[in-house]
Amino acid sequence: MPRFLKDSIRARLILGATLVLVAFVAAAGWAVQRAHADSVRTARFAQLQSTVYLLLAGAEVDANGALVMPPSFPEPRLSLPGSGLYASVLNLARNEQWRSPSALATSAPFQRAAGVGQWRYEQTPRSADGHAYLAVGYGVHWAEGTHTVPLVLSVLEDRAEFDREIAVFDRTLWTWLGGTALLLLLSQALLLQWGLAPLRRVAQEIVRIEHGEQNEVVQRYPSEIAALTDNLNTLMRQERVRQTRYKEALSFLAHSLKTPLAVLRSALGEPERLEATVAEQVTRMDDIVQHQLGRAGASGTARFAPYLRLQPLLARIRDALAKVHAGKKEGLDFTLDCPADLEWRMDEGDAFELLGNLMDNASKWAARRVGVWVVRDTHGLTLRVDDDGPGFGSDTMALLQLNVRADEQVPGHGVGLAVVNDLVASHQGTLTLSRSDWGGGRVEVVLPAP
Repeated sequence: MPRFLKDSIRARLILGATLVLVAFVAAAGWAVQRAHADSVRTARFAQLQSTVYLLLAGAEVDANGALVMPPSFPEPRLSLPGSGLYASVLNLARNEQWRSPSALATSAPFQRAAGVGQWRYEQTPRSADGHAYLAVGYGVHWAEGTHTVPLVLSVLEDRAEFDREIAVFDRTLWTWLGGTALLLLLSQALLLQWGLAPLRRVAQEIVRIEHGEQNEVVQRYPSEIAALTDNLNTLMRQERVRQTRYKEALSFLAHSLKTPLAVLRSALGEPERLEATVAEQVTRMDDIVQHQLGRAGASGTARFAPYLRLQPLLARIRDALAKVHAGKKEGLDFTLDCPADLEWRMDEGDAFELLGNLMDNASKWAARRVGVWVVRDTHGLTLRVDDDGPGFGSDTMALLQLNVRADEQVPGHGVGLAVVNDLVASHQGTLTLSRSDWGGGRVEVVLPAP
């Protein structure tokens, strides 16, 4: 395929329209041309047939069976030599032939055989004198007394006038069809220019975005490409949010590591406290790094993420947590209430981080029971995780901050809920801490429908 066809939709459409239009015009012109030629030919044969009837009306046979023809006919061209209309009557019984005065100086190829009562129509090939003819023949048995005389009546017309009429019509037909085709092609090009204008505007806007002159596609476009521009804007917004999150995470990471580094630096002068201080601050730094990396790597609302089935994911997390917390005296009783076919558009890593932290946090605090309920409606997705532990304190907002723990006796570093809170925020959702029906803690997450 030529390069200009690969690179241009407009060139493809114009070429395709041209080929279709040329094919249509050629087929239509050929059909009209054939129909006109057949119509003119049929009319000519009908006129020649009328001339045959004139010959029949004027022909006579005498008592000896000889052919007797009148000196003139109502058709004047039969009496004018070289007029282009020629007639002949052949008496087969006596092998005699009468020719019209118009045919005396010509070598017209008259028909010499025709079935009785049958019409014979021919287009004779061009003869040695350069003439071609339309010919009509008719055979009769002429009754004279007790005798029957077989006659063959033949009328010829020079095809020059017929060919001229066909040529004039063909020339007129193809001139008009060609002009119409050019007009249609011009109209098609203008329509394509107008129809593809939105795509050119989109391309211009993208160039301005690349040059930093604007942040997203701002013009309104037809519905056929509005979805494209909307998705493009969503993708650019998500990329800006992600870049901002990366920058903030690096800034927060640098700021958060200053305090542990300062503590380690001060511990260098106290050798007896160095080992414990290093272990404590390294753990704290590890928590800070994990939190900031998780926050930076959260995909957030992703229109282009595939739909994820949540029930199998919850079952995998439940089975893993059952093994992790198998050391509890009475074991954990997990309740999962999630439709098997429920799907949500979310990155799988985000889903594991979100659900895994919520269920792990509930498992740490639960005495025996952990419940997970997932509901989807027209407003969005609601996740609720309950436990029968001691519940949350009065200052629930503090629990959503990094390194804040409700009970220092429970293993953990105060990172889980903070990571969940950041993930929920990246999905434009809400997170609520409250008391469950079992008297323990309840975490409810609501993610809006995309």
